[in-house]
Amino acid sequence: MGADDIGLLRTAAELAIDHVAGVDERAAAPTAAAVAGLAAFDEELTAAGRPAAETLRLLAEVGGPATVASTGARYFGFVTGATLPVALGAAFLTDAWDQNAALPVMSPVAAALHGVVRGWLVEVLGLPGATDVGFVTGATMANAAGLAAARDALLAGAGWDAQADGLFGAPPITVVVGGNAHSTLRKSLGLVGLGRERVLVVPADDQGRMLPDRLPEVDGPVLLCAQAGEVNTGAFDPFEPLADWVAERRGWLHVDGAFGLWALADPQRAHLVRGLVRADSWATDGHKWLNVTYDCGIAFVAREGALRRSFASVAGYLPPDEGFEAMHHTPQSSQRARQIEVWAALRTLGRDGLAELVRRTCAVAAVVAERLAGHGFTVLNDVELNQVLVRPPAPVDAAALAAAVQADGRVWCGPTDWRGAPALRISVSSWKSTPADGAAAADVVAECAASLAAHE
Repeated sequence: MGADDIGLLRTAAELAIDHVAGVDERAAAPTAAAVAGLAAFDEELTAAGRPAAETLRLLAEVGGPATVASTGARYFGFVTGATLPVALGAAFLTDAWDQNAALPVMSPVAAALHGVVRGWLVEVLGLPGATDVGFVTGATMANAAGLAAARDALLAGAGWDAQADGLFGAPPITVVVGGNAHSTLRKSLGLVGLGRERVLVVPADDQGRMLPDRLPEVDGPVLLCAQAGEVNTGAFDPFEPLADWVAERRGWLHVDGAFGLWALADPQRAHLVRGLVRADSWATDGHKWLNVTYDCGIAFVAREGALRRSFASVAGYLPPDEGFEAMHHTPQSSQRARQIEVWAALRTLGRDGLAELVRRTCAVAAVVAERLAGHGFTVLNDVELNQVLVRPPAPVDAAALAAAVQADGRVWCGPTDWRGAPALRISVSSWKSTPADGAAAADVVAECAASLAAHE
């Protein structure tokens, strides 16, 4: 690599750092002019190409202003975390290394750090000691990985080898989900051949928690899919009775914990997570509450060998087993080394820092809820986690309010549907968000609501 190439990379790093340095002073949403400016990318592909430095500057100057400031302190949408500086720094290094984490022979550092991170995650979340960990793209694929492992283990117990013989003619698996199961859980069930709609649905309470006394009377291979952190309310299913029900049937308990699984790291949330570690598999995201970069999903499976049963890949050119081989434990073979950022974040935060991150964002959510209640909003959920679900005072429509807040741009939150009517969902997931940010966000939302009401 020549001096010009090194200079190009330094320019890219400087442009990236400039973006990060200014993101907290920006509005949370891009301006209409910035979005319109993206038309500059719509150009003919030349035969000879363009200068590399010019390409990077165009990307920074046109693309940067049109980004959503989801790494800022006042972005409260989609349970999206910001990015810890150490995670971003680790991402810079990881991208420069460009390691394929599939096998130890391809990346000794990725394999070594996978082992370290697996141990740290199991420890900090209190999961069973032999739990396997696989890094994937996000919670959808983490759910799919856990559900595939469940499918194959349950069918193996019934004398059927799903990997060899497929699902045609296989013993049926009864899949049970809660009434508020997330759409990506259903998507994952479809991906692994268990069906989005071929499920028994257990009713949920007013917070979205599964009602254990409404579990069906079923026998045979059974898969129960629970939830740690309902996407609107942050509510947790009652894991103890669910785990008891599964144990009686020798079934499999899977937990979709896309963001809520991290509550296991905070001892103050023990009442929410009681029984959660009794599950057989869990899915979560690192790019939500852990605040590493996109994309980073994590699949956990407590039953030793279950991930390998589902995902092992054999080829003549592959070397013999040598330590942990990621490609045999996840749906993908080639994969980026997501564990490096997770290692950097955990090493820097430590157990106490991770607990404090969870605690602090939950405290900001409480500030938002209290402030909006003071402005006449109806708070629809028990604000025990980092989610706030509200409806504005009449005559303001929640969907119209969400659009107004996004158009205003100072903060960002989104609409949702709750019990058949629009509501506003505010998710506090950024390591940067302070109580002052939460109060300011609530005031902006209330101001936008007042403006809409004045024009009714």
